[in-house]
Amino acid sequence: MRLQYFRFDKDRRELLSLSAARALALFLGTFSFINIVASFRLPGLDANLWWIDLRALPELPAKFFLLLSSLVLISFAVRPPQSNWRRITTVLFTGLLAAAGACNSIKFYSLMAHGTIRPAFPLPISLFILAGLILICRAASRPDFHPAQARATVRTTGLFLLCLLAFPFAQMLCFGKTDYRRPADVAVVLGARAYADGRPSDALADRVRTACQLYRDGLVKKLIFSGGPGDGSVHETESMTRMAVQLGVKPQDILTDRAGLNTQATVNNTERLFSQINARHILVVSHFYHLPRIKMAYRRDGWDVYTVPARETYLLRETPYMMAREVAAIWVYYLKPLVSHAV
Repeated sequence: MRLQYFRFDKDRRELLSLSAARALALFLGTFSFINIVASFRLPGLDANLWWIDLRALPELPAKFFLLLSSLVLISFAVRPPQSNWRRITTVLFTGLLAAAGACNSIKFYSLMAHGTIRPAFPLPISLFILAGLILICRAASRPDFHPAQARATVRTTGLFLLCLLAFPFAQMLCFGKTDYRRPADVAVVLGARAYADGRPSDALADRVRTACQLYRDGLVKKLIFSGGPGDGSVHETESMTRMAVQLGVKPQDILTDRAGLNTQATVNNTERLFSQINARHILVVSHFYHLPRIKMAYRRDGWDVYTVPARETYLLRETPYMMAREVAAIWVYYLKPLVSHAV
């Protein structure tokens, strides 16, 4: 009886492992395929750098390899391989992707060791991707798939949906909490609530304080404050400017964008300011959960900005809500340009 239970438990673990491998393969394959097609049609929309960095290779061979890999992963997810040639093909492409993921992880820790980046969450996305690719490799190399395992579509679908939620969270924690500060021409600070009496909210104060430290450390020469109306007559950018001057920033080194009503508006407006002050190297300051979407928006317009998470005086009560909201916002930023250009 005990032996039968052990075998049943082992079968359940194997089934869950295969379902997880198929869900990951479906997510990575679909995500890669969509971005590869989009990058050919709409330059600047390739978001595959969020999960794997192949920039060490020439652009076209890297895209072709990633395109083939995405088709192999999708094929594995839809129907696990039962023939030798499909198993070998799947393991080969997944193994090469895993090798690239390992190189990405090594690079992350090398940059961290040299102080080039300062991660508060010391695990890169590439490390999770590497673990997932190893899981897929292991599942694909198995020669014996039970029919029940191949038909476990409900569990696979559920885990795929979990991937859709987990990926943006991983971006916020792994990328958003990493400090990429370095010498730059200007730092852009995105607005948050300013109270009716003109005081900055705690979130806004954290952002301004972080940017002012960059200025005092000599990393940037100018600050751009971008925001919208406050709760009262004092605009968010006015509240930010007052605080920055109190913290030692010269008024002539502050520029304001009073029409930064949302992230995309800030990106569009500050790009014009960059041209006015001949800025080429840009830092952007906001809260960690906001930074992946900001990075994405600037990159789409051809700007490779570096992000600096606001140093929080305490964990804001609204943080879980803001992170949940960003999950939806990030996917909207991914998909909206593809849909708008398709119609």
